[in-house]
Amino acid sequence: MNFKFHLLVFIPIFLLGFPELKAQTQALDTISPWEMLAYDGASAFGGLKHAYSRPFHWKKDDFITAGAILLGTGALYAFDEDSSDWFRRQEEDVPGVLKETGYYLGKPLYNYSINGGVYLIGLFTKNEKFRKTGVLLISSATAVGLIQTVSKTFVGRARPIASEGKDSFNPFSNEAHYHSFPSGHTILAFTTFYAIGKQFKNPWAKGGLYALGLLSPVTRLWSGAHWLTDVALSVAVSVVVVDSIDKYLNKERYPGVMSKDKISWRLQVGPGTIGLRGSF
Repeated sequence: MNFKFHLLVFIPIFLLGFPELKAQTQALDTISPWEMLAYDGASAFGGLKHAYSRPFHWKKDDFITAGAILLGTGALYAFDEDSSDWFRRQEEDVPGVLKETGYYLGKPLYNYSINGGVYLIGLFTKNEKFRKTGVLLISSATAVGLIQTVSKTFVGRARPIASEGKDSFNPFSNEAHYHSFPSGHTILAFTTFYAIGKQFKNPWAKGGLYALGLLSPVTRLWSGAHWLTDVALSVAVSVVVVDSIDKYLNKERYPGVMSKDKISWRLQVGPGTIGLRGSF
């Protein structure tokens, strides 16, 4: 319990130390917290609707990105069993604190507590940057959470620990052993830390936060709870959803101001390498 409590408290408080999140505080003394809460709630709902409606407005580049993600996932599928065996062999050598941290960062209760903590800091300190980040976190987590909940039941893929192989599927099963694709822990944890990382210009801060977001996916591979393709597609979905909602919020909350934090994603194929490469 102490570990979980410190995890929930440490991350929002830790972010207070970063000047990039402390900046952009607006003069909001005349606006009540209830008015800000109502506005932010509508903003979060708007971001949720925007994320789900974007596929109907995709252009050529968007379809290319979607195709690259599917192609990359398909290529990784061939290595699912070998990679799972390798990751599971590493588990006994992994420090317990890493496994425990990765596990709890992807649990909905603790994940939403972190997201809500960031937002509440912004609400009660009237810090616009924290408020916007909190709205992005909550809206994105809700969007990807619904996607993974529906998808894993619809697909019904067996987990590695079920010992049925990567090609075993039982759609609409209520058994947890058939809820492997996509990874709920991965999609929630990486969404949170990718969204927070987007608020920083410093590449070291970004890289550290992104690495923390990848801890949960790796712990799921160590434990045999998911295949490599489960976590890879989950990370890709997180990136797409967060980027989409972030652009919407920037346009909705700061008309005329374009976000400078853009990542260009490209499919990279080479000797012994296949994946998505992000440049920022």
